[in-house]
Amino acid sequence: MVNDKWKIEFYKTANDKSSVDEFVDKLDVKVQNKIVEVLGLLTEFGIKLGMPHSKKVTGTPLWELRILGSDNIRIFYITQTGKTFIILHAFQKKKQKTDKKEIKIALDRLLDLKSRNQN
Repeated sequence: MVNDKWKIEFYKTANDKSSVDEFVDKLDVKVQNKIVEVLGLLTEFGIKLGMPHSKKVTGTPLWELRILGSDNIRIFYITQTGKTFIILHAFQKKKQKTDKKEIKIALDRLLDLKSRNQN
């Protein structure tokens, strides 16, 4: 049987730090469990996972994973060939509209990743 599940990798800086891991580790265990649950849906359904869990960030190569509820966590990710998602950035959404600063962090990490992969 072929494994149809998608893989999830976390963005790491050149010195092997993952700010997404650090962010999640600081959250309440209940919220961490919600994140694990939604990441599980992402590995199972891949790019077919849609609203309310996942949506495209307009005008960018990013996708947004939505952890709903009072915590309102957002996780930006991209897809790569080989059925892999790269988790770039996670944050707590406090306003109706996503702060451009959060999108910029994810895009900067994507550029860093691409530049390191070319070398």
